[in-house]
Amino acid sequence: MNIELKITTESIDDFPLLLEVMIHMDLPNIFDRHLKRHGLQQGLSWGWIAVIWLAHMLTEGDHRKQPVQAWVRQAGETIRRISGQEVRELDFTDDRLMLLLRRLSKAAIWEAIETELGRNMMRVYKLEAKRVRLDTTTV
Repeated sequence: MNIELKITTESIDDFPLLLEVMIHMDLPNIFDRHLKRHGLQQGLSWGWIAVIWLAHMLTEGDHRKQPVQAWVRQAGETIRRISGQEVRELDFTDDRLMLLLRRLSKAAIWEAIETELGRNMMRVYKLEAKRVRLDTTTV
């Protein structure tokens, strides 16, 4: 009995960690709430496209649209397993990424996304206390 094994090798770098952090932040759903799909749109939602592209930019240090499709082809199985989504190369064509950029460039949409992201943010400031004044009560 001959069983043919198919071995796939993917270079994963740090993008699995980046994807997990963005998923934990609920970033795909935040994008999807503000970037509505066209009724005939197939494939990944805008939120998943944005998150995977952002992971590519941070991992590769490259913001260009052109190499994303080849990167997704190379790392597709890892992206599928982490995201739980059916990822296709066609979701990351130059045209599709340009449509995403056009939607994100609208001020109202971007402000709504930033507002939603800011609701779950806590800022911590290191304040130097040089002088403290206490006003006692008259009790």
